[in-house]
Amino acid sequence: MTEAISAWLLWAGGRDSAAEAMLAALRRRGLKSVFLRCLEAPGAHPTQAAVLAAIAATIAWGPLMRKRLSRVSAENLPWWLCLFGALIGASVSAERHRPDSLCGLSAEDLLGHWSLTEFIYLALLGQSPDGANLFALQTLLGLLLTNGPGAISAQGAKGAVSADGPESPARVQLNKALLGFLSHSGFAHGGNGFEGIAFLIEQFRDTGLRDPTNADHGIDLKALAGACVENYARYKASQKSAGNLDLVKIPGVNHPVFKDRPVNADPREVYVRSLFRERGEYNVFHEYYHALVQALFDAGVSRTVYCVNIDAVIAALLLKILWRPFKDGALSEEALENAAFTVFLFPRMVGCAAESEDHLNRGRNMDTRTPASQCRFVA
Repeated sequence: MTEAISAWLLWAGGRDSAAEAMLAALRRRGLKSVFLRCLEAPGAHPTQAAVLAAIAATIAWGPLMRKRLSRVSAENLPWWLCLFGALIGASVSAERHRPDSLCGLSAEDLLGHWSLTEFIYLALLGQSPDGANLFALQTLLGLLLTNGPGAISAQGAKGAVSADGPESPARVQLNKALLGFLSHSGFAHGGNGFEGIAFLIEQFRDTGLRDPTNADHGIDLKALAGACVENYARYKASQKSAGNLDLVKIPGVNHPVFKDRPVNADPREVYVRSLFRERGEYNVFHEYYHALVQALFDAGVSRTVYCVNIDAVIAALLLKILWRPFKDGALSEEALENAAFTVFLFPRMVGCAAESEDHLNRGRNMDTRTPASQCRFVA
């Protein structure tokens, strides 16, 4: 009976076009796997679910054998892959969906040749990526992925797992965990990347900047930052004289943790800046932020040199990619806002899946806290 059910799950009575397309794409990519060889028996017709299972088993097998991954997490991997695909597809506007293509790419081309990062670039920006901008997007996705633990979006995902009851893993609904992640992402957590972009657009709107990657742009960043600080100082003084202490802050400047040294630095920003310098790549928006924090201190607006925080890096990297199409009229400010928010959601969905799996394997029912005895690093 068990063998009959397994055969029904793995092999269809007839040809499955989706499964065949996936297998053909895997062959084009040169993937070799014992699980795939098992499916491709002479005369057999694997199902789409079987091919997905074989892919997931191939990915999970090494970590599973090294006991870096639990069996529960390995068994969840196909469903996570389906959920990720659905979320990425849902982020693409309806008019760019076709029965046999997505964003102008045929299903065959997308499956057989494009990387996920390349497709995300196309989906976000509507254009094929070049090498430098693709690397910038990869860096941006990595930054957002690694900034997930303890974040509000991760709490939403973990809370959904906790509500189902991780002590009985079979009851946990992973799709509900991702709903928790989405319900805990919004204008303040996720949407604030656009605040930095809007700020930078305002600062550079009348500068005549064409290429943010050209170090010979001819713009006096110190003077540009000084003018911004002068306006902000006047605003700050007027608000204080009116008794209003709830000031609008400059996006991308300062951090609640990295704040008490004479010259402060967010280590993530330091890493990104040095990474691009080593690659010989320039970003005028990133450099402007450094001129700005220095100008705030020189003018006495700040008592220390504030750090350039990670939100500034996100804004600078994304606007570097989008500046030319924006200036050429191919992208509106609304499209920029959507891109800034969506580029936050893509890596955070992966980070929240990791948080969900962690709680599924180690958590308690109706409890999302980590015992103090298990906390090793607190920032």
